[in-house]
Amino acid sequence: MKPLQITLAAAIGLSLTACDQMPEATDTAVSTVQQVTQTAADSSEVMATVNGSAITKNLLDTYMAQRQRRRPEGSNIEGVLEELINLELTVQDGISQGVDKDAMVVAQMNQQRKAVIAGATIKKMITDKPVTQEELQALYDEKTGANGGKEYKARHVLVKTEAEANDIIAKLETGGDFSALAKELSTGPTGKNGGDLGWFSAAQMVQPFSEAVAALEKGAYTKTPVETQFGWHVIVRDDSRDVQPPPFDQLKPQMEAYLQKERLQTYLEGLKEKAAVEIQYQAPAVEAPAIEVPAIEGHSQNVPHDPTHGTADTAVEQATDAASEATGAAKDAMDAAKGAIDTATEAAGDVAGDAVEAAKGAAADAANSATDAVKEGIDAVKDAAGAIGENTP
Repeated sequence: MKPLQITLAAAIGLSLTACDQMPEATDTAVSTVQQVTQTAADSSEVMATVNGSAITKNLLDTYMAQRQRRRPEGSNIEGVLEELINLELTVQDGISQGVDKDAMVVAQMNQQRKAVIAGATIKKMITDKPVTQEELQALYDEKTGANGGKEYKARHVLVKTEAEANDIIAKLETGGDFSALAKELSTGPTGKNGGDLGWFSAAQMVQPFSEAVAALEKGAYTKTPVETQFGWHVIVRDDSRDVQPPPFDQLKPQMEAYLQKERLQTYLEGLKEKAAVEIQYQAPAVEAPAIEVPAIEGHSQNVPHDPTHGTADTAVEQATDAASEATGAAKDAMDAAKGAIDTATEAAGDVAGDAVEAAKGAAADAANSATDAVKEGIDAVKDAAGAIGENTP
């Protein structure tokens, strides 16, 4: 075989990936290669031998798939085989020096082996229970039907009490100007714009609000106040228009990924219910720092939030609460399995390589401290504030 100029470091980098957090090693642990060999013999074609140790076609194919993902420019069999030979020579030399007995090395190999098995299990689960066309169609109908094929343009006045809302309705009955009343009396951020919410779909608003708007005729306002978690509303529907949802085929990849993730979540929850899981980890208590919530023009923390693109407003509440309750942030670390779901989903796409990265992600999630959670809470507040700034007309 013609010698090729292949760096040994690259070969090792593609095969071994160190994890940030490793479980405690035991003296009885053996190498990943030995464990896999003991579990299932590889009967595929032998491509080369190194001091009697076989490099098989299965090993070559797996390694090539990993390499292709990291070096999409392509590779040839001869070059990859040369890398595997160099890798095997290095492994054999390391074993002769006892490197494979090092506690951290054993822990890394054990963790990678677990990640590969977990990734293969998830891939099998998804393959055995694929997302059906019927499920995709049902999800498409649900999501597109939620908007009713319409968008609405409306204004509203948001106040604290039902009595205040009734007073506004009385003023409208006697010829009061809706926009002027909104500018004068509304506690929401759109008050300064006469209560104008711009165009929105029903799904973008909380249900009582969207139902009230949909029931109105063009130019009509609500004769009774509408209550939401934000307060009491008086609403006028200015206009509506039909909207065409994105075609099914355009949304299919996202819907398939969404349903696969739901399947994986259900699968993991089922495993947890049947398992005896005990978490000994205790996060150190930290004192919550003073957090300055970014000012949002037209928004007061002492009044109910405006439901303009309500998701963003709700995010401010949730993010602020999460940041101020930093001492409970350890729950994020204990729920590391949730982070592992996303990484494991990626691992299912290509078991041998991505599963290693899944192990790293899960371990890193578990190592998050309460202090990091506080920082994330602050960032979430800023992001949510920015979202409202972008979405509020």
